[in-house]
Amino acid sequence: MLKQLSAQDAQFLYTQTANNLTHIMGVYIYDPSTAPGGFVRFKDIIRHVESRVHTSPLFKRRLHRLPFDMDHPYWVEDEHFDIEAHMSHARLPEPGDWRQFCIAVARWFSKPMDMNRPLWDIYIIEGLDRIPGIPKGSFAMLHRVHHAAVDGASGAHAFIAMSDIDAKGTPAIAEPPPVEELGKAPSSTETLSRAWSASMQSPVKFMNALIKMSPAIISSARKSIAEGGMTAGVPETRFNVPVGPHKMFDATTVALADVAEIRKKVPGATVNDVVLTTVGGALRKYLAKHKELPKDSLVAVAPINLRGKGGKASKPGNQVSAMSVPIRTDIADPLERLAAVRDYTAEAKEAKAGVSARIMTDLSQHIPGATMAAVARLVTSERFAVRGTNLFISNVPGAQVPLYLAGAQLVQQHGMAPLANNMGLFVATPSYNGRIAFSLISERAVMPDIAFFRECIDESFADLMAAVPKDEKPKAATATPKPAAKPKPKPKAAPKPAAKDRVKPVAKANATGKTRKK
Repeated sequence: MLKQLSAQDAQFLYTQTANNLTHIMGVYIYDPSTAPGGFVRFKDIIRHVESRVHTSPLFKRRLHRLPFDMDHPYWVEDEHFDIEAHMSHARLPEPGDWRQFCIAVARWFSKPMDMNRPLWDIYIIEGLDRIPGIPKGSFAMLHRVHHAAVDGASGAHAFIAMSDIDAKGTPAIAEPPPVEELGKAPSSTETLSRAWSASMQSPVKFMNALIKMSPAIISSARKSIAEGGMTAGVPETRFNVPVGPHKMFDATTVALADVAEIRKKVPGATVNDVVLTTVGGALRKYLAKHKELPKDSLVAVAPINLRGKGGKASKPGNQVSAMSVPIRTDIADPLERLAAVRDYTAEAKEAKAGVSARIMTDLSQHIPGATMAAVARLVTSERFAVRGTNLFISNVPGAQVPLYLAGAQLVQQHGMAPLANNMGLFVATPSYNGRIAFSLISERAVMPDIAFFRECIDESFADLMAAVPKDEKPKAATATPKPAAKPKPKPKAAPKPAAKDRVKPVAKANATGKTRKK
């Protein structure tokens, strides 16, 4: 069955440029000592991945784009699929430490993908023995997938489907989804017919959607005008500049148990609130060091999963919206900052803060492909990109049990995502097996000292751990206070008897039996 990209999926193709590549990447570090024999060869990894390509249609389908993007592209079967064309490996150069690893990761992420093949690839890096905290003999798997094919939730599901729950090779997902027929590339006649039909129907569908959404659009527009437009409340920072092609990467991890302890200090706070507060504190430290801390709070965009509880993450594609959140870099006290973030996110959930993004998602489904491609390239260009946020923070929950690949146990997991003009910092926070990672993505001209920002993340989290909650002030009593009890009168002292009435002391007998007077 011929399947066409949705408007939201297609946007990631239309906005891609040489400097702004729109793929995502998982960074996974494995310990092969758990595998049979205590080691894993590259051909073992190829064999394992090949055994799981049936778990998701994204592995064997490629794009079929139309001339001039007259309509959204189609997914078609790659008739020349060869798994070894998607997998490669190398060894970390000397000195083989964490910094060298971060450089290798960033360079691979900065390379464009082959858009003529299925939109994924795997790069294995060996030689990690000098990285502190990483078991000897470990290897890393860099798994790239284009954002047009998956979002965070469906990408995480595809990875889990490729993983095992033990070293014996038991699949993490026992029953994969049924195999989806990918379809053949449409003929020129069929392509023109579909494009013409879509172009003719789009104005009608667009107007219908516009009428349904008009009250929300008017309300959103009024609010935007009243608040000063899209840039209102978003301070100008070093991150709000055009981004270049040379990306940077660094990361650190913390225990989810520690996050839970921090949550208890501020009632009602969530894991996501702690993540936002940690990043806010780190940016406060980083920008203050560079004497660039603005008076107003920095604003982050956080994604919202539109699938809901019943949505299928196994279905590739994008079903996300977003909301803007002040991360309160203007508040020095860490727990006061957490309370302020909690208060905002409690009110600005999907039903409120995500309304504008959902409206645009619904309307964009009915805009012709050529028009959307032109508009998408325009509004994300260096000249016209709007300063609507300072950074992007994505929190994607992961598996909380150990996962394996070809017998090797996964010991660390990180994530990388694309930047954009006027948004030169991305913080991805995937969680796995009791830990949560702060994966930092920026660009060399924007954040050349990304290792220092990683230290700021560690210090900000340590501040939250060390902070002691202040006792809440007692609320004023509303009931009528009871009158104070009258003090009991003191008993009067007995009057002293007159001298003539006083009793003379009785003479006491001494040891000899004689009496003596006092």
